[in-house]
Amino acid sequence: MRLVFAGTPEPAVPSLRLLAASAHQIAAVLTRTDAPIGRKRVLTPSPVAMAAEELGLEAIKTNRLNADATERIAALRPDLGVIVAYGGLVREPLLSTPALGWINLHFSLLPRWRGAAPVQHALIAGDRVTGASVFQLVAELDAGDVYAQREYVVPRAATAGEVLQALADEGAQLLAEVVDALAAGTATAAPQVGEATLAPKLTDADGLLTWNALQRAVVDRVRGVTPEPGAHTVFDGQRVKIVGIALPPADAPRVDPGRLALHGKQVLVGTASEPIVLETVQPAGKGAMRAADWWRGRRVPALPAGGDEPTAAPTRAQA
Repeated sequence: MRLVFAGTPEPAVPSLRLLAASAHQIAAVLTRTDAPIGRKRVLTPSPVAMAAEELGLEAIKTNRLNADATERIAALRPDLGVIVAYGGLVREPLLSTPALGWINLHFSLLPRWRGAAPVQHALIAGDRVTGASVFQLVAELDAGDVYAQREYVVPRAATAGEVLQALADEGAQLLAEVVDALAAGTATAAPQVGEATLAPKLTDADGLLTWNALQRAVVDRVRGVTPEPGAHTVFDGQRVKIVGIALPPADAPRVDPGRLALHGKQVLVGTASEPIVLETVQPAGKGAMRAADWWRGRRVPALPAGGDEPTAAPTRAQA
């Protein structure tokens, strides 16, 4: 078939590469425009744009899927549109421009976690199983009939970034299978079944830790917001990013929520249940460092517990 591929970040690249190596033809790649990256804010092509250039594919760079973008795609006469984390909604008339419409690779087991950050929300909520879905794109957010799903058991200590990379690779295979089935006329899709939950894009506030939550909830939130937007707290009036944590040894003492304690060479911080071990932190304006080195340099006894109210939606804080 003749395909148009839409995607922007690194997790979309495995799908692009696999489809480019298949029997299908990618007529063009749709991606967002170059964005300022780093401290010097250098305009940088998206990972998908860079992969498209490497593969010799035409890239249509746009942040708005307007009439001009629709006209350019219609002129390519695609059989199918394939979208993986493009970063924008496809609306009519573009939605109906390809002969078979659009299919979307989404990194969750729909209808759970519809939205821009499904992996992050799954980890924050403590989900032990997530996955990938390929579905028919419709006007309603992530609500179309599902062609295929694949489950993924989340490793206990995995971060959102690590899970997303694994799902990007496994999801690419799933997507390619659906594209092949559509070309062969054997693909079937079924309506989504179950309660829909939403996974909006995370903000910096989602990374603020509440130490009077249970240990498991704190750990899950750290994993869910790593690497972006990053977990953080406030220490002695200064923001500190929590880069790496671990579970404590069996003989670790109980520590009050938000209090710091040194256990051997490990820095503990208390939660509403068991403490956690701070392994790596990054104070404001400094590089990442071992928590023990940070401890020796500061020697201040407590972190704020964040008050009696959770810092995020109760359903997520209690997960």
